[in-house]
Amino acid sequence: MTERQPAENKREKDRPWLMRTYAGHSTAEASNELYRRNLAKGQTGLSVAFDLPTQTGYDPDHILARGEVGRVGVPVSHLGDMRRLFQDIPLEQMNTSMTINATAMWLLALYQVVAEEQGADITRLQGTTQNDIVKEYLSRGTHVFPPGPSLRLTTDMIAYTVSHIPKWNPINICSYHLQEAGATPVQEIAYAMSTAIAVLDAVRDSGQVPPERMGDVVARISFFVNAGVRFVEEMCKMRAFGRIWDEVTRERYGIESPKQRRFRYGVQVNSLGLTEAQPENNVQRIVLEMLAVTLSKDARARAVQLPAWNEALGLPRPWDQQWSLRIQQVLAYESDLLEYEDIFEGSKVIETKVDQLVADAFEEIGRIQEMGGAMAAVESGYLKSQLVSSHAERRARIESGEEKIIGVNAFEGTEPNPLTADLDTAIQTVDPAVEARVIGALQHWRDTRYQPPFNHPRPCKALERLKEAARGTENLMEATLECARAGVTTGEWAGALREVFGEYRAPTGVSSAPVAVPVEAGSALAGVRARVDATARDLGVGKLRFLVGKPGLDGHSNGAEQIAVRARDAGFEVVYQGIRLTPEQIVDAALAEDVHAVGLSILSGSHAQLVPDVLQRLRVAGATDIPVIAGGIIPNGDAEQLRAAGVAAVFTPKDFDITGIIGAIVDEIRKANKLDPLEVPA
Repeated sequence: MTERQPAENKREKDRPWLMRTYAGHSTAEASNELYRRNLAKGQTGLSVAFDLPTQTGYDPDHILARGEVGRVGVPVSHLGDMRRLFQDIPLEQMNTSMTINATAMWLLALYQVVAEEQGADITRLQGTTQNDIVKEYLSRGTHVFPPGPSLRLTTDMIAYTVSHIPKWNPINICSYHLQEAGATPVQEIAYAMSTAIAVLDAVRDSGQVPPERMGDVVARISFFVNAGVRFVEEMCKMRAFGRIWDEVTRERYGIESPKQRRFRYGVQVNSLGLTEAQPENNVQRIVLEMLAVTLSKDARARAVQLPAWNEALGLPRPWDQQWSLRIQQVLAYESDLLEYEDIFEGSKVIETKVDQLVADAFEEIGRIQEMGGAMAAVESGYLKSQLVSSHAERRARIESGEEKIIGVNAFEGTEPNPLTADLDTAIQTVDPAVEARVIGALQHWRDTRYQPPFNHPRPCKALERLKEAARGTENLMEATLECARAGVTTGEWAGALREVFGEYRAPTGVSSAPVAVPVEAGSALAGVRARVDATARDLGVGKLRFLVGKPGLDGHSNGAEQIAVRARDAGFEVVYQGIRLTPEQIVDAALAEDVHAVGLSILSGSHAQLVPDVLQRLRVAGATDIPVIAGGIIPNGDAEQLRAAGVAAVFTPKDFDITGIIGAIVDEIRKANKLDPLEVPA
C-alpha cells in the first residue's frame, strides 16, 4: 500500500474567487427572494441586474419604459424599492456588484441609505458599481448625458467613495461589452485602458483627491472583462491587461506600491457566443471561457459570473442559474486548480503572444491619446466605427464558414433536444401584469412618501439643490444622497440632471463603417444587390429605402448595426437613427423618409408590446404596403403571435446569414407591393 502524504507537505490552496450570478427581474420582492435562494446555494456575492428604465433614468410610467419594466433586471424607482430588494440581507457582510452606469451615483446613494437604515458602518461596505459610461456610448446604449457631465459624475463618485466608502470599487471599467460589440483582444485592451486613463486624469485634475491619495484611487479601480471561447488567447489577453495596467499606473501616475497597481478584475464569460441552435453546446463553451480567467494564477479573476446555457433563448430560470454556479463550484472545490502556482510561467508560446498583445495595444492607446483621449474618440465616432467594422468582419467570417460555430454553420445535424422539447418551459417569462403592478406601486409611493412611516421631506427642495450643484462645481454625491433620503424617484433624479446637462445621442458608426463583405461577381451579396436594384426599377425609384429601428430602451444595437451596414452594402438607402425611439417616432420617420420596409430590433423582451404598436400606427397612417420585419431574442410562441399580428418575418440569433436576411427583406418588399417573385441568378 502507498503511504499517505504527510499533512505538513500538503499544498495550501488559494482562496476561491467570488462567485456571483447576474440576477434580478420583475419586482424588488421577487428579486430579493431569488438573491436569498442563490446565497443559500453557496453563491458568495450578489450581482444586481437592473431593468432598462432604471439604467436609463426613467420611472416605470414613462412612455419609453413601456414593455421594458422588470424584463432584463429589477426595477428600482426609489428608496422603498431598494429597501425591499435587500430585505433580510445584511449589507455590511455582503459584496454587491451593481451593473449600473449612467445612474450609478443614484443607485449607490440608495444602497448607502439602505445600509445606514440597517445600522451598517458604511466604511465597511464592499462591492462595485460598474459606472463605465464610455462603453455605453459604444456598445450597450444606456448612456443618458453627454461625455463631459458623465465623466464628472464618475469623477465625483470616485472622490466620494475613496473618502467615505473606502472598500467600494466606484468604477468597473468594462471591456465586456466591447467584445460583444466586435472588439478584437487588442481593441478590448486599448479601449478599456484609454477609458481608465481618461477617468484617472479627470480625478487627478479635479483637485478633489490630494496627490498623495492617488494610490488609493488606483487601488479601487477594477475592471470587468469578457472571456471568449478562444481561451488561450483570452488568457494571454488577461496577462497583457495586467502588464499594461502596471506600467500605466507606475509611469503615468507615479504609483509605487505593487499592491495598489495590481490589476483587479471580475469577469462574465461571453454571452455573444451562446447559440440558439443546439443550445446544449453552450455549456462547454461556458466552461472553456471560465478556464481562460481561472487557469493562470497570476492573471486570475477576483470574481466570476457565468451566463446560463439558455440565454440565447430568453430569460434563464433559477435552475439554469444554479447550473452555472455549480460549474464554478466544481472547478474551485473538486479540481486541484487552486493548489498550484502559475502553471504558464516560463511558457515561450504564452510570453510571445502576450508581448504581441501588449505592443499592439500600446500602439492603439497612443493613437487614441493623439486624438485627445477616450472621450474625444467617442465624440468623433472613431471608436464606434472601429467596433462596427470589426464586428462586420467577424460576421463575414462566420457566414463564409471561415470561423466555425458548432451547430450553427458546422455539424448542424442534431438529435431532438430534451432540454428544449418544450420551449415555453425552457426559459422564464416575466408576467406582463408586472408592469402595471410596478406602476401602481410607484404611484402609491409618490402619493404617500411624505406620510408615516417614512415621513420623507418634500423632494422638490432636494431636487433644486441637485440642479444647483450640477450647475456649479461641487461634488454631486451629497446632493444625490439628500434626494435619496427625500424619497425622490429615479426618473426625478435623472430628469433634474437632464435639465442641466442635456441628453446625448452617440454616433452609430454605421455610415462610416467600411465595407466588410465586398460585392464580388457571383457572390451571394452580388445576387442580393441585383435583386435590390431590380426591385427599385420595378417600383420606379432610384433606391430602395430601409428603416432600421430600435424601439424602447434596449441599447444592444450590434445586430441592428450589422443589418444596417449589410443593407447599405447591398444597395439600400438605410435610415438608422440609433437607439431609444418610441413607436411613434419610428413610424413618423418611416413616413417622412417614404421607406419600403421597416426592421425592428429588440433584445430586451419588449417586442410583444412595441412591435404591434408600430404595426398599428402604420395601418392608421394607411401605410399597409410597408412590411415590418422583427429581429431579436424572440421565443417561438411570441414569433407566431407577431406573424399573426401582421409582421412579415421574424429573425432570431439562429439566423446568422445576414446577406440571406437582406434577401428575404427584398422578397417581402416585392410581396407587399404585389410584384412577382424575382429570381436573379448568382
